[in-house]
Amino acid sequence: MADQAPPTAPAVPVPPRAGGPDAADAPGRTARAAPAALAAATCYGLLQAWWALGHAPSFGRFGTDLLVFPAWGSVVLCTGAAVLSRALHTARRPRPRLLAAAAAVAGALLLSCPFLLLDVVGGLLPGLHIPFSLTGFLSRAGCLTVSVLLAAAALGHRRRWWGDCPRCSRTGGPLDPDRRARPPRWALWAAYGAVASCWLRILAQYALGFAGPRRLDTAQAASLAVFEVGFVLAGTVLPLSLVHRWGQVFPGRMPLLGRRRVPRLLLLGPACAISVGLLVYFGVGIGQLVGETVHPVAHDGALPLSFLWVAMPAYWLWGLGLGVAALSYHRRTRPPCRACGR
Repeated sequence: MADQAPPTAPAVPVPPRAGGPDAADAPGRTARAAPAALAAATCYGLLQAWWALGHAPSFGRFGTDLLVFPAWGSVVLCTGAAVLSRALHTARRPRPRLLAAAAAVAGALLLSCPFLLLDVVGGLLPGLHIPFSLTGFLSRAGCLTVSVLLAAAALGHRRRWWGDCPRCSRTGGPLDPDRRARPPRWALWAAYGAVASCWLRILAQYALGFAGPRRLDTAQAASLAVFEVGFVLAGTVLPLSLVHRWGQVFPGRMPLLGRRRVPRLLLLGPACAISVGLLVYFGVGIGQLVGETVHPVAHDGALPLSFLWVAMPAYWLWGLGLGVAALSYHRRTRPPCRACGR
């Protein structure tokens, strides 16, 4: 039946090979991640170096493409990413320090492009009039690409040297149907915490008087309506779908789709993208907010700090809860490994 978990092959622990695992056992995308990271980091680092030497284009109203580590800072990070990706690819033994360094560099590159969240929202909903620069967007997308490829190279190294299987690095047996159907308690807390954080942000807007009526043209009204509907769905339906049965199998009453499996990427894709976007953008924003609280800076039309100190942590906690719930959903719905059956 459509709502039954697919059969899994019995898992048999694979003893480590003498001399370490064979790279040929790893899937192709894992083996190609490190060379791709090396190429991307080299190209993007050279571009940022050229711009840092005084040849940078205009980035629109934001005035910059990267934050936290702009210009020469990003060049240093790209150099580190290139060196680490090469070292991870050629390592002949487990290198935990390389993994830690790669995670730090990938995280720093990710923190450098928080404006990507605004780029996506502004590009999809132009009626909101969010500042958008194509050059800035492409630069931030390049920075994100280097970060993701370096993280994939680190994951490939981990899969080669840890766990029983060089393809998936999983240990133990497959998840039993009970554990697949019922999320752990921590995932439930994360999902409902994300919902509570979303509603805290909404209530803060009303409580502090920033929800009054505005006169909008047709394009603005349409974009704002789409944004608000998506906002509520991403803060309520999406987190809950990650921890409830109807996030894996469509309810029987739904026409055409009833009792069919929900494609896992239909939920995981938006959940991961929104989670990372909220964590990075509002994580950097909270850091700036701390600075402006300690050393106040006057801004025309700025929102009061009382509102920002409620809204920005609420957004960040929303992203954290959504990400944790997505991690649980990924573990419970991932297909068995084709090599070991786990």
